[in-house]
Amino acid sequence: MSTEFSAIVVRQWLEEWESIDFDEGAFQARPPKSFLMTSIPARTLRRLSNTYRRTPGERGTSIQRRHDESRSEEIARFVRDGYPLSSLSSAKRASTTENLRKPGWLPTAIVVNILDPATPRADRRVAHQDALRVKPVSDWIRGEALKIGLPESWTDGEWEPEASYPIEVIDGQHRLWSFLDGDEDLEYDLPVVAFFGLDISWQAYLFWTINIKPKKINASLAYDLYPLLRDQEWLRQGEGIDVYRETRAQELTEVLWSTPDSPWYQRINMLGETGVRARMPVTQASFVRSLSESFVRPWNSRSSAIGGLFGGASGGDGLSWTRAQQGAFLLTVWAELERAVEESDSVWVRALADLDEGSPGAASGFTGPMTLLAADQGIRAFHQAVNDILWMASDDVGLRSWQRSSALDDISPEAIDEERAQLDSQPFRTVLTDMTTALAKFDWRNSKAPGQEPLELSFKQSLRGTGGYKLLRDALFNHLRDYGPPELEGATQRVVEVRT
Repeated sequence: MSTEFSAIVVRQWLEEWESIDFDEGAFQARPPKSFLMTSIPARTLRRLSNTYRRTPGERGTSIQRRHDESRSEEIARFVRDGYPLSSLSSAKRASTTENLRKPGWLPTAIVVNILDPATPRADRRVAHQDALRVKPVSDWIRGEALKIGLPESWTDGEWEPEASYPIEVIDGQHRLWSFLDGDEDLEYDLPVVAFFGLDISWQAYLFWTINIKPKKINASLAYDLYPLLRDQEWLRQGEGIDVYRETRAQELTEVLWSTPDSPWYQRINMLGETGVRARMPVTQASFVRSLSESFVRPWNSRSSAIGGLFGGASGGDGLSWTRAQQGAFLLTVWAELERAVEESDSVWVRALADLDEGSPGAASGFTGPMTLLAADQGIRAFHQAVNDILWMASDDVGLRSWQRSSALDDISPEAIDEERAQLDSQPFRTVLTDMTTALAKFDWRNSKAPGQEPLELSFKQSLRGTGGYKLLRDALFNHLRDYGPPELEGATQRVVEVRT
């Protein structure tokens, strides 16, 4: 096998681009003015970019989206058999004739980034002996043919780099991963467009322009594939932020409303009807605003210190949870709060139950006319408290350890149930129980509830008006600082310092 490949230098740069504000702090450092076009054997390229050996929960600014094995298997069948043979079931394939076999061409380029050993990232560093050998970008000449050499440490047998693999796949991973380890005898080259030392935000930008702007895939799904896209300055000023934040918040609201064992099952006023407050106390619009300002909030170091667990970060700090995982998490924390209230012997729970004889404490605490948990203010404060503190504690409690078990684009009730079952086995699951148990001890009575101490009643009366949202939120932060689980003590204190 050859140890080097020929590549053509392609220059794509305009003078107008010199006015762009290239910002290394936003992971948008000045990119090279040229990229390379080459051809690399599929198996070799796969070994050089084996990014899927990352351990569960590994943190970093990786642009790699989640790998859908079924998609790669489908492409593998196409490569071997072409169409229509690759689309037939096993039974039909066994009974068909070979004349259905056609070439399985993949002429579209795989887009990759070659890591620069001289400029390592915080989460990714390629050792010099493991880097691809290519002459400095400053010496590239438009249209020239140059050589890309395999790493000095390369072997034809098993090969593992000392640190990171030298290639990151920006687009085309499912095509690449259709070539399995058993395909050593398969002589099949892939066209490759290779950038060199491209900063991580530019990689997300490339994915967006390749896949989203031509409308090849659902735009909202793109935020699951690349969580980094959930917080990009160029998207927040355009169409993208509405696609993710508002659409996702509405999806999650519908999950809470439509799931039979949800505390909010058919209790959200989805259509803005009048005269239904007793059985549907909070509107869909209120839930969407609440989720958009908490769990689905983007993060940007220049505008906010705390982001949303379902949002993303320009530095890669967002969680890669899919829609089904997000729905499962939201259902779990609300169900845990309902359980905690029902089991609580707190004064406020007993007082509301006494006012509504025959109803358990949870019913009074969630559905009665005198509880903040049946009001816009209460749900927003609860969402913000859970989101902000767990965001701060995400590394401490291991939120990144939860890997998806359902299909990437599946938001069905079955997928959510599957993710809820997986969530129950996560190491941070007990933290959710302890946190909601502490929150159930907070006095959620509103100002209409009788029997409150003067100081408490005065506080509840002060919640009226828009300023009450912050007052209630800050009161929850302080309550959790004093009564929350020990695992969240440090994170809660940091949130108090930032938010109050």
